[in-house]
Order: sequence, then structure tokens, then C-alpha cells
Amino acid sequence: MSNKQKTYDRVARLYDILDLPFEHGRYKRLRPQLFDGLRGALLDAGVGTGRNIAFYPANSDVTGVDISPAMLGRAKMRRAKLGRAVDLREMDVTGLTFADHSFDGVVSTFLFCVLEAELQLPALRELRRVCRPGGEIRILEYCLSQNPRRRFIMRMWAPWVRWVYGATFDRNTEQYLEQAGLELVKTQFLSHDIIKLLIVRPMVG
Repeated sequence: MSNKQKTYDRVARLYDILDLPFEHGRYKRLRPQLFDGLRGALLDAGVGTGRNIAFYPANSDVTGVDISPAMLGRAKMRRAKLGRAVDLREMDVTGLTFADHSFDGVVSTFLFCVLEAELQLPALRELRRVCRPGGEIRILEYCLSQNPRRRFIMRMWAPWVRWVYGATFDRNTEQYLEQAGLELVKTQFLSHDIIKLLIVRPMVG
């Protein structure tokens, strides 16, 4: 059992409660933008407790994966409550069992904030492998603000975030994209300069 699995199995029961202020104050309005324009076979990489499920496009066939059985248990309860047909599987994003080019699009919500530096490149390579040519991979993640006040607050929060979620604010996932065979199409800040959306595509050739 990996350390990340242990962390999220431990916190799963309280995860939605701990995250509630951020979900209603920030995340809920961002989630629709993650799926805007996506359709077909989609992968929700790091599905967690299933907060994205309510925002999946109607014309899509979504598979959600997570390393934590306890988090998936919460996602299954949310799936049942919402009455959505979502295939939920326990799986490590650095070793996906899907065939090459299985998905028209991939969404990752704060997953790369959690992955350690040495796992960033393997995870990105796997997302590239399972994404069809021309498909989009959308990565939502935190980054340290350049605003002195916000940056100070984030640094104050950092030990708690690390302990509870095993996450950090300074992963800088962009630095691994080219090596993973991914092209950065667009970077967009969705909440001040602390939450950004990376839209990337598999390189051709």
C-alpha cells in the first residue's frame, strides 16, 4: 500500500467535510469549465470522492480512477445519489491498465498537487498514452501566488495541506510536459493566480 493510498484512506470519511468551505467558495464554480466542450469517452484521473460527477457532460461515457478504495467508496455513494452511470475503478495513475488511446479526453482535478515530483512524469506519460490523438488533457492544479499576502497565507496553510492531503502548492507540472510528449495548448488562471487550468494535447510524431 502506497503512502498516498494510506493518506486518502485515512481522510476519506472526513474529506468532503474538510473541503466543504473550498468546494462551495471556490471549486464548485470551476468544475463546469473542466468539462466544457468535452464529449465521448472521458477519464477522470484522481476521481476522489466524486465531486466532478455532477458536472460530467451528458453526451459522455466517463471512467473515474483513484488509488484509494475509501475515496472510491464515497464516490460510489455520490454516483448512486446522482443517478449517473460512471465506471469507477481502483487504479494508480502511474500504471493505468487501459489500452492506448482509450479516451477522447482526460480531466485531472488537483491530482498533480498530490503526486510527488518523481511521479509527475510517469503520470503524465500514462495520461498521454491513454488519450487519443487530438484529444485534450485538462489539469487543474494549485500554484503559489505571486501576491505577497496570498503567498504568505498559502505558506501558512502548507504544513496542514501536506499533512492532511499529502499535497503541495508548488508542483509546477508544466516543467514535465515536453518530456512526457505533451504540448501545452493553454494556461488559464481560474481563481486569482492560485488555481490554474492547463490544457495539453499529445504531441504528434
